[in-house]
Amino acid sequence: MVRIDKKATRLYVLDTNVLIHDPAALYQFDEHEVVIPMTVLEELDKHKNGVREIARTARQVSRTLSDLTANVDIDQIRDGIPIPRLTGPEGRLRLLCYNDLKPLDPLEDSPDNRLLAETCRLRAERPDASVILVTKDINLRVKAAALEVPVEDYLTDRAFDDSDAMTDGVKIYPDAGHDGSGLWGNLPVDVKVERQDHKVVYRLAGEIPREWHLGMLVSDSDDGASFEAILREVGPQHANLELLTNYRHGSSIWGVHAHDSRQNFTLNLLMDEDIDLVTIAGSAGTGKTFMTLAAAFQQTLDSKRFERIVFTRAPITMSEDIGFLPGTEEEKMSPWMGAFHDNMDNLLRDEHDGSSTWNQDATRQLLGSRVQIRAPGFMRGRTLNDTFLIIDEAQNFTPKQLKSLITRAGRNTKIVCLGNVGQIDTPYLTANTCGMAAVVQNFRDWPHAGHVTLKSVERSRLALAGEELL
Repeated sequence: MVRIDKKATRLYVLDTNVLIHDPAALYQFDEHEVVIPMTVLEELDKHKNGVREIARTARQVSRTLSDLTANVDIDQIRDGIPIPRLTGPEGRLRLLCYNDLKPLDPLEDSPDNRLLAETCRLRAERPDASVILVTKDINLRVKAAALEVPVEDYLTDRAFDDSDAMTDGVKIYPDAGHDGSGLWGNLPVDVKVERQDHKVVYRLAGEIPREWHLGMLVSDSDDGASFEAILREVGPQHANLELLTNYRHGSSIWGVHAHDSRQNFTLNLLMDEDIDLVTIAGSAGTGKTFMTLAAAFQQTLDSKRFERIVFTRAPITMSEDIGFLPGTEEEKMSPWMGAFHDNMDNLLRDEHDGSSTWNQDATRQLLGSRVQIRAPGFMRGRTLNDTFLIIDEAQNFTPKQLKSLITRAGRNTKIVCLGNVGQIDTPYLTANTCGMAAVVQNFRDWPHAGHVTLKSVERSRLALAGEELL
């Protein structure tokens, strides 16, 4: 990537993939000028036909450009079309068209190479400004670097700058004891302990750590913690912590116990009636699906809080697609429901003889009346009431797709998003830009949401060795 000292006037030349990736990209460059070359307009025209997501996005970009150019005259088109912004100075949109564009030697004629030629010519015509090509195409960025063309990736849609910066929803204070003396000794706060509605609440007054956020776990250990509390209220000078229920030994959820502090926090979030959205991240084998299904059956079959469980996931394969699948919607989704069936087999397994009632027709019929397996492509337009919605492999959804699923929530609905941002199978998504990252970041300070990143526990030697070697 070629970097230069950016001048006061900047012209950002947008590639087609940037507009397809984020249709609102035109509005993300502040007071600077945005340039749309004719090559990009032609590619948008090729993509606009069809019902796929890329076609819908191309049409949306075309409508945005049409609205911006609807009431302008020739002079404004020549000088730059104003791009209105809610705050701050407005930017400018320039449409770039060269009738005598010469290709770059020795490159062949292709859309990418024409875009490079247009950028190079614009740079030669505007020595007073920094002309920067913005593209998500890695190969095009390498080509631009070879031609010494300033180029950047489009980073505005990233939920955070670094994948490691995604909050794990947990803050560990190793010196904190059960009475909180160790924790409070490290913080300049006054503590008042109260019992409220059969719950123990710690009310803190003083200087609260800036990294604290609503729905976060505050604990003294990742394993054998003696102090575990969820952050219910937080401000610069006050915070309220509520002690968690211990699901390690005595209490359980459908026979499921927690092994460490993070799993105990997960079970508390899943059973909390004040938490409507739960996001659970973690590598394979950390118990995400297992604990979620146990909590779903506990609240659907036992306590009757919900009427049904809806399980969905992105039908994305690790390798090549296996082709057309016959049958009903649930039968078509069956190849992607391996995690669901495996965990159901473990949940319904008899500890004494090792057999599982999941293979019995009566059990499948009983659970089938309460459990629905749905494809995400058919969820648009629905409103889910009295539902425990489980979205598996959420990292393979784009933010827009995951938003469409979350907005299906109606009355008395709880949504649980499961995923691992280190295991993304969808092209063009990264740990920073996937739907899972966007949900965690945007709902971090919502009082009815909670997030936790689970750590590996009781993994097999083969699985652990595979992760270390690969």
